Amino acid sequence: MPKLAKRIKKSIEKRPDEALSVAEAVKVLQGFDAPKFDQSVEIVMRLGVDHTQADQIVRGSIVLPNGIGKKQRVIVFAKGPAAEAAQEAGADEVGDVDLAKKIQGGWTDFDVCIATPDMMRVVGPLGKVLGPRGLMPSPRAGTVTPEVAKAIGEYKAGKVEFRNDKGGNVQAIVGKLSFDEEKLAENIQAFVDLIIGMKPSAVKGTYLRSAYISGTMSPSVKLAI
Repeated sequence: MPKLAKRIKKSIEKRPDEALSVAEAVKVLQGFDAPKFDQSVEIVMRLGVDHTQADQIVRGSIVLPNGIGKKQRVIVFAKGPAAEAAQEAGADEVGDVDLAKKIQGGWTDFDVCIATPDMMRVVGPLGKVLGPRGLMPSPRAGTVTPEVAKAIGEYKAGKVEFRNDKGGNVQAIVGKLSFDEEKLAENIQAFVDLIIGMKPSAVKGTYLRSAYISGTMSPSVKLAI
């Protein structure tokens, strides 16, 4: 059996069968045998929503209390004073038509795309490239905004976006496995509380069906919520 498979099998054997509190789940996750790199920690929440109904879409963003432990590459579509503000705020790349051509050519080496409202005429045609990668700017996520400096600061500080998929699952990176136990738990709880508070009024029956956390190369641990 390959070394990776043995390590994961051993971790699964150590994992409790029952759902755990956030604090307990973090402790178990950090106790698994880990590879030599710092794994990202992801949460997946399965919701009782119908993705075909617009009034049941759960979508938004959150600035996690302790960041995500990853430096996010942020690009900005802007010109004039807004472009200058973006550069001063630490954007990794700023442009308009030239930047659009670069992306159309296949470049997607970034994590977040922000645009001022007047730049959406340039960004709109990029939907086929940015949309499938979850990089298309949107007002709801706060990535279409005249306040580019504020948006850049939030994403650099650890803001994450989310949207339920066709299966009703919402997932997001909530930190690194190397985080202090309490800080990682705080991030997870903040995300859980937000999703619970976003329950669409149109949803009938059970809203939150299950929730799990896992590392990049670690088994998942079920949360008792």
